Amino acid sequence: MRISHKKKLTGLLFISPFLVGFVAFYLRSLIQTVQFSISDVTLGQGAGFTLSFAGLRHYIFAMSAHGSFRQDLTVSILDMMIDVPLIIFLSLFMALLLNQQFKGRTMARAIFFLPVILNSEAIAAAISMARAMMMGGMSPMAADIVEASTSGSVNIGYYLYMLRELALPAGLLDYVVGAVTRINYIITASGVQLVIFIAALQSISPAMYEVAKIEGATSYETFWKVTFPLVLPLIVTNIVYTVVDSFTRSQVVELSYRTIFEFHNYPLGSVISLVSMLLVCTLLFFVSSAISKRTHYHN
Repeated sequence: MRISHKKKLTGLLFISPFLVGFVAFYLRSLIQTVQFSISDVTLGQGAGFTLSFAGLRHYIFAMSAHGSFRQDLTVSILDMMIDVPLIIFLSLFMALLLNQQFKGRTMARAIFFLPVILNSEAIAAAISMARAMMMGGMSPMAADIVEASTSGSVNIGYYLYMLRELALPAGLLDYVVGAVTRINYIITASGVQLVIFIAALQSISPAMYEVAKIEGATSYETFWKVTFPLVLPLIVTNIVYTVVDSFTRSQVVELSYRTIFEFHNYPLGSVISLVSMLLVCTLLFFVSSAISKRTHYHN
């Protein structure tokens, strides 16, 4: 076999678990969702359902007459546009710091990955229950401490006024305000990206940094000429992961879930799910294509 064919076969074997899972589990559900979106669903008395063709009526209702779908979709996309650049920047910055040689580096990495573990459903439920117990009177002193720590005395309005007086563009100011209000989510959502960036930094050959140092390159030049180009392929990977992760936590997904499982409106919930999925896939396609054109894949 030619080397190019061997590489293609290796790539196909690498993604074969995903292909098997996609065909066996996801594809059937996707086809059924499309069927639900263009049909009226009638549930049976015991089990099962019947479908009657409805055309694009549910799509038209969702895009023109639904009370909150367009608003939730817009808010989800705007939040995604705020979160993704900040998560990528923060995770890359922290990966550069944690990739340095210092005592306690392993512990520091574990601490920064800890939010990913604490963000799991079981841990989050336990923390929420503990917070409710503290605020409910089991420990009045602890409740006072929590209330004092969460109330805060920083006048955010003063800083916003100061930034406006500096004649910052309104769009930039809105972006900064949105980033500050979502800083907790941005930190907790950066753990997986941080691990990927650390792996990318450790895969760079030290010889490249030695050559850059011999040539007299500064740290700034070394980052933009060596580190950033070699990490760029993983930036594409992290962008895709971050967009999908942000989408699964968005308001539009919650709306689709409530529509199907609480209100039992399967056609409308399927339409909401499909429209939002297609929009996110389109956004991912253009962003990945734009970045991939400037990406150098070093073997």
